[in-house]
Amino acid sequence: MTGKLQGKYLDKGESGRKIVPDLKFNTMKQPELGKRISELRKGKGLTQEELVEKCNISVRTIQRIENGEVMPRSYTIKTILAALDYDLNMIPEENAPLLDKMVTGIKRFFLLDIDTSLSSDFLVKHLNMAWIWGLLFFMAGFLESAAEYFRYQEDRILFGNYFYIPVKIIVLVSYFFFQRGFILLGNLFHNYLLKIISLLLICGNTFVVLYDIASAFYWPVERDFMLGAEALTFGGIGIIYGISLNKLAKPVGRVATWAGVFEIIAACFFLTIIFGFAGFIILIPAELFEIIILYKACELVKTKQSNLSLT
Repeated sequence: MTGKLQGKYLDKGESGRKIVPDLKFNTMKQPELGKRISELRKGKGLTQEELVEKCNISVRTIQRIENGEVMPRSYTIKTILAALDYDLNMIPEENAPLLDKMVTGIKRFFLLDIDTSLSSDFLVKHLNMAWIWGLLFFMAGFLESAAEYFRYQEDRILFGNYFYIPVKIIVLVSYFFFQRGFILLGNLFHNYLLKIISLLLICGNTFVVLYDIASAFYWPVERDFMLGAEALTFGGIGIIYGISLNKLAKPVGRVATWAGVFEIIAACFFLTIIFGFAGFIILIPAELFEIIILYKACELVKTKQSNLSLT
């Protein structure tokens, strides 16, 4: 597999999963660590024997760890937590300030700061979620376009707010999970520009959708100004987004190049404002290519992990 998927597989540890020896993470002292692992295992509905099958560690070792009798090695902890689909960075320091915990929670929710040595199950789950939500966003986009057309060309809301607002909410939620997949790809392939731009797109789209919903109840005078500002903002961001997508060409193939090219062309039309409608048309193939990117990345993760398990 080409590209820097999850960094380098330096050591496979006891379970064949990737372990990065120099990865920095917080550790808990016994017996708190054993108690937390036991809670996670029970929360997953697993017996100790079932956990052993997932991480290839002896039952006696699991028992001693959960009872707080021994302090396991770092790669053993990571192997167990990976089998439980749990990021070790999710364990906060006991005396961490509330604000730090909130920031950590937000980063985890947006997948901004994750442990890329997690099991492939975690990565595959979120990448699958991203491209499926991407399909929903793509289909909902046609409904949204129809609603916007009637609103701004015929000065009426198609089927009223009972149709308009749910469509907007579906677009907002699906776009969030869709773009969150690209934040994850930014982590996996060390494409930090993609992470930043995807986050900006999420924030920008959230503001626009909430503004549209609010304006359904009160038509603001400055609406034309807002449309122009949106076109210029997303035009500028779109060019950078296209460049960051192009950087995925090495690991996922030429589909990333095509996605980037269409995004840049669409962004250029948005910047003209007058021909912004053409930008929305060009975004149709761009979004399809982006869905394919997420799907291919998911398959690459599966293939990489399968190859490791056979070695």
